[in-house]
Amino acid sequence: MLYSGSRSLTCCNRKSSLTDNDHVKAEEIQTSSARIKPRQLSNGKIAPDLVPKDVSKYAMLIHSASQLLTLTGGPQRGQRLGQLGIIPDGAVMIQDGRILAVGTSKDLRAEYPGEPDIDAGKRVVMPGFVDPHTHLIWVGERAAEFEMRLQGKTYLEILANGGGILSTVRATRSAPIETMLAEARSRVHTMLSYGTTTAEAKTGYGLETESELRMLQALLALKEEGPLDLAITFLGAHAIPPEYQDDPQGYADHLCEEMLPEVLQWWQENAIDQPLPFVDVFCETGAFDLDQSRKILSTAKRLGFPLKIHADEFDNLGGAALAAELEAVSADHLVATSPEDIKILAGSDTVAVALPGTPFGLAEADYTPAKEILEAGGILALASDLNPGTGWCESMQFTIALACRYMSLTPAQAIAAATINAAAAISHSDQVGSLEPGKQGDLLILNVPDYRHLGYRFGTNLVDTVIKKGEILFNNHAHN
Repeated sequence: MLYSGSRSLTCCNRKSSLTDNDHVKAEEIQTSSARIKPRQLSNGKIAPDLVPKDVSKYAMLIHSASQLLTLTGGPQRGQRLGQLGIIPDGAVMIQDGRILAVGTSKDLRAEYPGEPDIDAGKRVVMPGFVDPHTHLIWVGERAAEFEMRLQGKTYLEILANGGGILSTVRATRSAPIETMLAEARSRVHTMLSYGTTTAEAKTGYGLETESELRMLQALLALKEEGPLDLAITFLGAHAIPPEYQDDPQGYADHLCEEMLPEVLQWWQENAIDQPLPFVDVFCETGAFDLDQSRKILSTAKRLGFPLKIHADEFDNLGGAALAAELEAVSADHLVATSPEDIKILAGSDTVAVALPGTPFGLAEADYTPAKEILEAGGILALASDLNPGTGWCESMQFTIALACRYMSLTPAQAIAAATINAAAAISHSDQVGSLEPGKQGDLLILNVPDYRHLGYRFGTNLVDTVIKKGEILFNNHAHN
């Protein structure tokens, strides 16, 4: 369901009187049906031309939440993970697309009488999910490889025989940008409907300058049209392309000497006033070894790019420690990371991003050692790893359910890892990931009265309403 009615909401000019005493932690549960007003909602798929470009004239008060999950206080390190900052019977006031005030329904309804409002109906209200690791743009599918894995082939065996990433590279290289965008939009809209409001998105299925730049162009177009906010990553070091199959060092040199400088120049000419994309590398057996990864990331850092790394998904090559050394924003996967490297990573500000959908998709037994990372004092985030080969899943709700079962996170820990810590993994924690005055008005109304249903339930969509920058973009069960 998508809002498509008149846009006659007006903006308020009041200032917040919220004090620290209004931020109460509790777990009071109440239930009732919800009422959304005054916006009219109707059936329909999400379409880019229906996403508002300017929400400055809008204001809304969301009230009567059974639990308002604020997640205030910034990224949560170590054993602090899981502090939801619950306000019972909570409310949020949004103006100009940003949060103006957070507190109890009684206080905010008194402070902002007469404003357009949404009655949350004694259900959970929380920040929109942030997905900090996706391969959003690709062309084609790899269902046949799924069957091959069921027959006993490993991921690395499939990759060595020209499958895996390389099969998607072939399809993406030959596709026009319009095809890339059409296929990606469908995934974007599914992500939004399951509650993701901000996401990271990588290139990496071109593995040559021209194709990688077309992927960057497509990602910039998606970012411009919305509805998701996108943090863009250049992943030219995703795999060794066929042209360099017998010379992986040659491709690493080519990345450093030619591709990265060309990406920098192209970005400065085509993405004016936008921050540089992240540069990522797949540091893994069969892809880039530790020395090659160091060279690529060090070159990117000298050019001014922020860094990310795929590390220790299958083998412990030392990528996590390299991420800490080079001050990467995040190190992702970390399934095989050694205890020594966990300590190094936890002692840094690099976010450890777990992708439980990937070992699940591969039917592997080992997952990111979340408890060890938290005990060492690390910053742990969750991501979907949306991709065509090992994890075609747009739902951060399912990612949370997997993290609870296979990484032994509590629902509260998993929620924090999928919001405020996930925002830190893309350097967006000052803008999204929590409900605090000054941040974007990105939030969800769930269909449940207790946040613990996230993790407890799976295979369904618990999101009723998605609000992005103060505008209703999706409603799963419209109430008139």
